[in-house]
Amino acid sequence: MLSSHAKSSSSSRNLAGMLESGGFEGEGSGSCGGSRQQARDPRRTSLSVNSGRVIIASNHLPLRVKKSSTGEWQFEFDEDALTAQAKDGVPRSHFQEVLYVGGLPVDVEPEEQENIAIKLKDLYNCCPVYLDSVVKERFYNGFCKQQLWPLFHYVLPGSPSSSQRFNVEFWQAYVKANKCFADKIVEESLTDTEFVWIHDYHLLVLPSLLRKRFNRIRAGVFLHSPFPSSEIFRTFPKREELLRSLLNADLIGFHTFDYARHFLSCCSRMLGLEHETSRGSITIDYYGRTVGIKIMPTGVNPKRYLDGFSWDEFKWRRGELEAQFKGMTVLAGVDDMDSFKGIDLKLQAFERLLEYHAEWRGKLVLVQVTNPPRSTGHDITELHAFVTNLVASINYKYGNPSTNYVPVHYLERHVPLHERMAFYSIADCVVVTATRDGMNLVPYEYIVCRQGPDTPPGAESTVESGPRDSMLVVSEFVGCSPSLSGAIRVNPWSIDSGYNGMYAAICMPLEHRRLRHQKHWRYVSQHTVAFWAQSYLMDLVRVTRNHVTMKCYGLGLGLDTFRMVALDANFRKMEESQVAATYKSSKSRVFFLDYDGTLTAGQHTSITLAPLDEVLQVLRALTAEPLNKVVLFSGRPKAELQEWFASVPNLALVAENGCYLRLGEGQTWRSHLTPGLQVADQSWVSLVVAADFGWKKMALPILQQYQESTDGSSIEAKESALVWYYKDADPDFGSWQAKELLDHLEGVLSSKPVEIVGGSSAVEIKPRGMSKGQAVEKMLGQLYGYPAIAERRSSSSRPMGRPSSDASERRPSSSRFSMSDRGPSAGSAAVQSAASSVQGGGAEAAAQQELAAAGKGPDFVLCIGDDRSDEDMFTSIEMMRASPQMMSSEVYACTVGQKPSRAPFYLNGPGEVLHLLARLVGINLPNLPL
Repeated sequence: MLSSHAKSSSSSRNLAGMLESGGFEGEGSGSCGGSRQQARDPRRTSLSVNSGRVIIASNHLPLRVKKSSTGEWQFEFDEDALTAQAKDGVPRSHFQEVLYVGGLPVDVEPEEQENIAIKLKDLYNCCPVYLDSVVKERFYNGFCKQQLWPLFHYVLPGSPSSSQRFNVEFWQAYVKANKCFADKIVEESLTDTEFVWIHDYHLLVLPSLLRKRFNRIRAGVFLHSPFPSSEIFRTFPKREELLRSLLNADLIGFHTFDYARHFLSCCSRMLGLEHETSRGSITIDYYGRTVGIKIMPTGVNPKRYLDGFSWDEFKWRRGELEAQFKGMTVLAGVDDMDSFKGIDLKLQAFERLLEYHAEWRGKLVLVQVTNPPRSTGHDITELHAFVTNLVASINYKYGNPSTNYVPVHYLERHVPLHERMAFYSIADCVVVTATRDGMNLVPYEYIVCRQGPDTPPGAESTVESGPRDSMLVVSEFVGCSPSLSGAIRVNPWSIDSGYNGMYAAICMPLEHRRLRHQKHWRYVSQHTVAFWAQSYLMDLVRVTRNHVTMKCYGLGLGLDTFRMVALDANFRKMEESQVAATYKSSKSRVFFLDYDGTLTAGQHTSITLAPLDEVLQVLRALTAEPLNKVVLFSGRPKAELQEWFASVPNLALVAENGCYLRLGEGQTWRSHLTPGLQVADQSWVSLVVAADFGWKKMALPILQQYQESTDGSSIEAKESALVWYYKDADPDFGSWQAKELLDHLEGVLSSKPVEIVGGSSAVEIKPRGMSKGQAVEKMLGQLYGYPAIAERRSSSSRPMGRPSSDASERRPSSSRFSMSDRGPSAGSAAVQSAASSVQGGGAEAAAQQELAAAGKGPDFVLCIGDDRSDEDMFTSIEMMRASPQMMSSEVYACTVGQKPSRAPFYLNGPGEVLHLLARLVGINLPNLPL
């Protein structure tokens, strides 16, 4: 037994006792052996200082474990483990310590667990996670190996009795196991902003569990397996739980672009989340947090293998193999006994080579090293029997006992590193025929071993002198394939492709083999595991650099709904009492209220958006107050707004998101204050100068063509604009069509005064210079007798890119193209300059006189909106605060919902908005929920 020297000091310097663990589906007590459960309250945690370390979490700790003859556990740091080798790449400028959290490959008795944990942390900085035996079996052999592993390798369960069918008990064990990892990480955490690097598919729900405990934790995930296409992944019953949990990390890593593309497609199709690209990086905005996507294959540690050439056991085994295969051309393969490794396909291709090319019989051998299977099942048993029989058949058919020629040397056992290196060093070619594999480092290891160390002068050489050579035959379905441009890529499912690849490799001229080897060696020696770790962790530092300033809110309970909303630290909920006090003391007030989604309180059961009685009651009370001026904004047509709000006197209206404006009763437009406004009908004026909608006749047939060819798309024809929606179309195809439509319209309408805006699942064509921000400026000019801002540069008018033609390209939330005028003065300056040329100096003189006589602007401004179009209002209000008329104004800009916004305040929903407005005018709304 291990000696007991309890180390309780660690618990006093971590946050375990300061956080309250929350529950997710599948969590339960008693599943984490040796875990110390304490009451924890995250609200009491305000630490933000970087602890100077990174926590690496993986299913297995980088340790070798065995029991001595006396029954004591013996541990050894496993330098060949990927997570152990990654330590060399940890950037010391940011991290001075690496702490490992993971499981042990053996079961430890409960009474030994605490002592072993103390010893492992002291000696190796490893913190073991102990799982109940039942949970461990269901977690690893059940969910991970029988369900996630096949899913990620494109295998769907066909038979009702298949072990790959979703099993609720396995899923619950998976969540419980991940919770045990989360508990251990929280227990060992020094701050609430720890850096945590999570590895592989065993811990996919860990990001959500950690984010629920520590809102500002800096978590990264690297998936070492493939990620399937959306058509495969969407079949998984817990698909949203896994996707949302991954998105609760800050950086998600994949070996290849294909895997990342599939993940992005899943986010788009299942969650409606689009990605953006900027300066070579790919990001997803997830409730205010920027989630980075990292594409970078891992590597090996060349020094580890080159140092091995000096080991006596390597020299002995290499000499033995050289003698055994003298005069032979050697093909080598090193694989696990797994249905995805393609061992059977490799053997069949080798058999065909010997069948078609008799001249190679007696000269060519295949050394196949097969590691024991990591899981069990009918498929593995069947594969093992097939491979064993096929090896015997090939050796019987093409072997020659008289010359001791055996075509296939099949080693079905664990091969230690020194022996594996010996096989690599004498092999002329390595063959990898996996049908689907995350990375597969066998080719990298082979390249290093074929290169060998440079022999110092006078030293004994263990490798051939002169230029090295090597050849690779690699499946196109493995993660390392894109980085090995000199390899012969084959489709392993085609026996002919595999056979032709092998034959081309053994017939390749020596000079070509040397050139290919040099190319591969340059890549492998530079893109090492240390380089991969350093690059990943530096990106994790970069994407989380603003975490300490974030204001976070956790929403949702289950894994399928939980998300962390990250907001600016100055973003806060609007205090009703403060607004009411300011309202009461003010003398001149103006309200800019969005209607759609801001005052529509969610009680509607019909399609119509007509206002509730409570909305009309509040608006009537607001407009009845002589000190108040109320402007209501909507995207609806003029006629609907007039009908809905006919009972509200003195209410100013803005229709179609800023195109049409109408003042309240008894008010007339003063054209010299806001020049360029065009009279429409029934006291409405148009924000668009000399509105010419002839472009609609050109644009509508084009939109109809795209509607017909894009199933699920639709057209909305407004009086001032045309919109093509593709929200209900296939996300990828809709995005492709949107890009083509933008290009098409830009060419056709290039001479027309319109803007073509690519938004979220929509393409809109509208007159140039039309926005809610412009309407706010015009309304203030009319209501308070001073001109609108002459020059206005709205940030929402910046070009933001276009919807892309591929899920792998950027699909931003908005893009804008201004036709006919590409200069910066496409806003109100263009309106005013056009008007001034008509009105002449008389109008300008009148405006100056009235400005001089005008009093101050409003001393109370309340602006509330809920969507992206309302952000332009917030920007305009902020810009106008610098004007002399509004410098002393109390301005409250408020968005609806806790989401990133230019407004500094928020209210949680339309109910809270109506209750706030009702309080200002002394109305009680008991039947309207918050």
